[in-house]
Parts: sequence; C-alpha cells; structure tokens
Amino acid sequence: MRLALAMAATLLGSSIAVAQQQDDALGASAAQSASMAQLLSQGYEIKAAVPNGSRFVVFMQKDQSAYACEFASIANTRCRSIN
Repeated sequence: MRLALAMAATLLGSSIAVAQQQDDALGASAAQSASMAQLLSQGYEIKAAVPNGSRFVVFMQKDQSAYACEFASIANTRCRSIN
C-alpha cells in the first residue's frame, strides 16, 4: 500500500508540473480545478495523504472521478482533476 501511494505521489508530482507548465504556456487552466471545500460538499472522500516537503498531497475520490490537492494550510490548497 505504501509503495502504491509513493508511486502515485511521484506520478502526481510529474503531472502537476506538466499541468503547471501548460497553464503558464497557455495563460489558462489546462486541467479542471476546485477547492477542497467544494469537493467535500460534492461528496468527494479523502482517500490518502502523502507528505511532499512541507506540504501534503491529498487524494480525493468520488465514483470514477479523482482529484489531487496540494495542501499547505487550510486556507492554501490547490486541487486538480487527475483523470
């Protein structure tokens, strides 16, 4: 289980970096984004949290839809669709 989470965090880090590069190049969001509060109110559940330096990456899922949220503090989170 830990290996799977570590692999997911590694892949997520790569996909977030690519999405951020695309956002910078296009000047617009290339991936669907939301806040953790919005996702929780829509019925998404927290499935895992992985440390990433001074932050955490929180994985949220509802049915076949999943988001990864970079969680620095309660007021500072960024969530992106990963599927």
